[in-house]
Amino acid sequence: MTTLEKTELRKDTIKKLKNIPDAERKQIEDGLKYHLVESDLWKQSDIIGITISNGFEWNTKPIIETAWQEGKTVCVPKCLPKQRKMEFYQINTYDQLEVVYYQLLEPIPEETVKMEKNMIDLLVVPGLLFDKNGYRIGFGGGYYDRFLEDYRNKTVSIASASQIVEELPAESYDLPIERIITENGILR
Repeated sequence: MTTLEKTELRKDTIKKLKNIPDAERKQIEDGLKYHLVESDLWKQSDIIGITISNGFEWNTKPIIETAWQEGKTVCVPKCLPKQRKMEFYQINTYDQLEVVYYQLLEPIPEETVKMEKNMIDLLVVPGLLFDKNGYRIGFGGGYYDRFLEDYRNKTVSIASASQIVEELPAESYDLPIERIITENGILR
């Protein structure tokens, strides 16, 4: 798949996600959260790595708040654009976040604890499109592709059924996500 084709797929998917009516969005998000927190992956994990959602993305705050209520440790990514990598930091409150480029919320390193990647039991990997083999098209920065290269613990993504396609071409560096949670249940 060419870069241009991926760019077009990203654009089309973002447009579709932005146009989901609020009531339908809420219903999908409730299903995503339910199936995630009821999964064995979630129940067997103490430290959860997850992004702070932004804009049209599926709202991750109810998932984060459930993790806190259940006594789980939550860590969120901080992108380091110069090194083209990301690191995760434990947060206990949203006050430990700051707005960075593209209006993203990221942890304030001075107010949080850095979490080594092998300590994260379950990583919730964002993406725009997924196939039934667990391959995904992300947002185009490659941060998760690089992070996953030597990450050895459990991975999951949350996506509406409309974001699942039969097959996406995989590049040599692409790594599949173990499970994909939709509003209808768990794939793979």
